[in-house]
Amino acid sequence: MIWVLTGLGLVLAFEGLALALAPSRIEEALDFLARIGPEQRRMLGLVSLAIGVALLWGVKLWG
Repeated sequence: MIWVLTGLGLVLAFEGLALALAPSRIEEALDFLARIGPEQRRMLGLVSLAIGVALLWGVKLWG
């Protein structure tokens, strides 16, 4: 459970930091996501998910 809360805290911290420091970049990213197709968004999400899970697994294994 501590891993879930730690991960959630990190996500919220980085999202908040991005919104605070570069709000116009967030708009550009959202515009980009709106322009690409649903299958590309799905693949982007799956790749992000795989990288995140691999990173957490690696930290747990070697940390």
